[in-house]
Amino acid sequence: MISPAFLVAPIAYFLLVCLGLAFARHSAITAGTRRARRFATALRRSLGVATRSVRLGWHHLRDHRRRTATPLIPNRTVAIAGLALTVLPPLAVLAFSPRTLYEFPTDNALPDRQISVLLAGERLTPPSPLPPAVFATAEVEMLIPYAGTASRDWNLLDDQFRQQLLTVFKVLKESYGYEAVLLEGYRSPERQAELVLRGPSVTQAGPNMSYHQHGLAADVAFLRDGNLVISEHDPWAMQGYRLYGALAEAAGLTWGGRWKMMDFGHVELRRRGILPDRHS
Repeated sequence: MISPAFLVAPIAYFLLVCLGLAFARHSAITAGTRRARRFATALRRSLGVATRSVRLGWHHLRDHRRRTATPLIPNRTVAIAGLALTVLPPLAVLAFSPRTLYEFPTDNALPDRQISVLLAGERLTPPSPLPPAVFATAEVEMLIPYAGTASRDWNLLDDQFRQQLLTVFKVLKESYGYEAVLLEGYRSPERQAELVLRGPSVTQAGPNMSYHQHGLAADVAFLRDGNLVISEHDPWAMQGYRLYGALAEAAGLTWGGRWKMMDFGHVELRRRGILPDRHS
């Protein structure tokens, strides 16, 4: 008959390994020091050695049982339960630990770090207005109704929203080579009423039910070779919209590309009490 200490000892050892591994995980996350990482690596190696030792011991017991007339462990259920109690806790700790536990991203990998610095730094000024002919093409008129009468006056936008949008424009051009263009910013209630008549594919918000009426929304496209590119069916433009949306969200804006009725060029700064419901 095998001694109970034979089962208790490895169980206690593995529980100590689990506690040490959990401690190493906490230390690596909070401190991130080389010493904590080395300690965690050593514990992982010890866990591997201990697991192999238990496996070899189990094989030895199985072989020894075959060579003896009297079984060493008469109760197979107890043996299986003891083995599961020994192996499962450390495996659970490893399984639920993130794979990138000891990998810390650099500041340069964070797209919102540059935006945060810009928002906290100098005030940006709007770009020079483009010639009206740029907005008078058939493509622009088809996708942006009444584009010729749309307001592109940066001064009519909310001051905070203007700085956030200009910051996105700056990073988009300097880091990715996309020159963003303001298609429409402030929108009067009269123009909003005209757009509603164009159908829900243009807008579902009535007069005074859009952030455009408060200077807190903007529609944007990209300039390529002197021409506006609006359609998301253009792969180059679609990539630009993805970058634009990610940067806008990093700057604290809401991007229309995530809506059920997607509007890739639209961003807005939502504020409580401005609209009775979420409209754009």
